[in-house]
Amino acid sequence: MTALRLDKYLCDMGQGSRSEIKKLIRKGQVTVKGETVRDPGFQVEEGDQVTLSGQVIAYHAYEYYMLNKPAGVISASRTDLRDQRQQCVVDLIREKSRKDLFPVGRLDKDTVGLLLITNDGALAHDLLSPRKHVEKLYYAELSQPVTQEALDRLRQGVDIGDEKPTLPCRIDAPEGEEEPYGRLLIRIREGRYHQIKRMLEAVGSSVTYLKRLAMGSLVLDEELPEGGYRCLREEELQALKSAGTLDKP
Repeated sequence: MTALRLDKYLCDMGQGSRSEIKKLIRKGQVTVKGETVRDPGFQVEEGDQVTLSGQVIAYHAYEYYMLNKPAGVISASRTDLRDQRQQCVVDLIREKSRKDLFPVGRLDKDTVGLLLITNDGALAHDLLSPRKHVEKLYYAELSQPVTQEALDRLRQGVDIGDEKPTLPCRIDAPEGEEEPYGRLLIRIREGRYHQIKRMLEAVGSSVTYLKRLAMGSLVLDEELPEGGYRCLREEELQALKSAGTLDKP
């Protein structure tokens, strides 16, 4: 952490608006290293202990959460949400310190499963960059079972109404599923609008249930219920960062 103004430090940690925090500081409600500070512009250094109304406020430059997104929730941050009456995925992270969290990529409102929630814009850019081709794994249930021929077409890329066909992808049936296939595991390296739904429509079927299971090296924790979340483990974060910096073939 580089030195920060005291009011920005507390604002970043979600303790109130800048004007609200300035009033609290001037009222003597804030200490730094055990000393009351009344100057909102006071420079806080890394390692300094800051308290507000007696509560220690630790600084976190970045936060990373794995969320098992439920249906009916919008993949957006609160500031990006067009209809403020809607619930967005960031609302589900109740213990967050940062107020600038956002989802890395989007899942349709009725799609469930893995979402990474963070405020690390550089990591998000790497994971979403078309040049990186970070693979996403989905489980899909279909309204109309499809044949092996349809799977072969999908693997090669299909016309979904865009300027270019979809990139080649990997599609398999879950263990025990027999042809025609009503359930699929689909691995794509793109993120076009409603892509998987449109891919299945291109071969005469439609999706009735869609769940994202993985994004790059990050795999959805099976113990997380829908709507549940947890902080990323250090090894998960480092694996994601390593994958994000490498171009895929």
